[in-house]
Amino acid sequence: MSERAVLLAAGGTGGHLFPAEALAHALQKRGVAVELVSDSRALKFGADFPARAVHAIAAATPSGGSIFGKALAALTLARGTWSARGLLRKINPLAVVGFGGYPTVPPLLAAAQLKFPSVLHEQNAVMGRANRFLSANATAIATGFADVSGFDARIRSKLTHVGNPLRPMVIEAAGLPTPGFDDGLLRLLVTGGSQGARVMSDIVPQAIAALPAESRARLRVVQQARAEDCERATAAYKAAGVAHEVAAFFKDLPLRIAQSHLVIGRAGAGTVSELAAIGRASILVPLPGSLDQDQAGNAAVLAKPGAADVVLQADFTPQALSRLLMEALDDPEVLTERGQAAKTAGVLDAADRLAALVTRVANINP
Repeated sequence: MSERAVLLAAGGTGGHLFPAEALAHALQKRGVAVELVSDSRALKFGADFPARAVHAIAAATPSGGSIFGKALAALTLARGTWSARGLLRKINPLAVVGFGGYPTVPPLLAAAQLKFPSVLHEQNAVMGRANRFLSANATAIATGFADVSGFDARIRSKLTHVGNPLRPMVIEAAGLPTPGFDDGLLRLLVTGGSQGARVMSDIVPQAIAALPAESRARLRVVQQARAEDCERATAAYKAAGVAHEVAAFFKDLPLRIAQSHLVIGRAGAGTVSELAAIGRASILVPLPGSLDQDQAGNAAVLAKPGAADVVLQADFTPQALSRLLMEALDDPEVLTERGQAAKTAGVLDAADRLAALVTRVANINP
């Protein structure tokens, strides 16, 4: 294992940390040590994240809010950048790799100022604001999807498509076959992504309750809901006589995807990449009102080959969803075909591709 480490910088949510975790495993297989830097939320991952050290740096989001709030966020980022400079001088990393989100701004700015090589990974189909801000000074930029918009034409030469790095449990789930339909049942997974999605608990149980009794009897529903929504979602499924399992968190969510015929969820980059890798049909409801409409771009990746139905949240009504579920129940074999179409967008070796790019940029001999 190398004495000097590659420093990974990621926001404190699963959408940023999961690909960073996958890269950490890939680099360690190559004998490269890894350390992680994020905001204060990162500290709770210290025991589980595969890094020899976890560091916290102050960060804030300057988008939106009052002028005072923006000024305070800018001051916090400046203070974080000063702290990051001290951290980089101390650990002398081989390279710094950013995974998006404003917690990556201080360490990546510090890397540019101190002349350390750096790689940005953009997981979405639309480049996020933090990465756009950092892109001019990055040594290289890796993309999760083949077609990415939202960047200045000057940085196109820095782009390399590697895919979105997948955790080992996703790779394992990708090897599982699509469930059959011999028992006549349709297995449905409902998930809201890392930000949760109250709309799923508002709409999905109502849509299922509106189905004919014989159709409800054929459903097996697994739903990830916000903690405060679990009780009412459970009550709704009980009242409808639908077999169900509702929980706020599933540690084995990739396995749950593999065990499903159809997934209803948001269109975060992680969700879309896992659906593509595992190969399952989906109904995607992009998060509305996001600054960059990144989830709409992500959803299009699966809509293009016919793997996903994309429904705007304004159109995501119980009646509309009931119609889509009836179509699936009437011709379930189509879901298998749509799952195979999803796999055309999957990149199973994305972590290794990104690790190869990082080692080239850092001039690490294999």
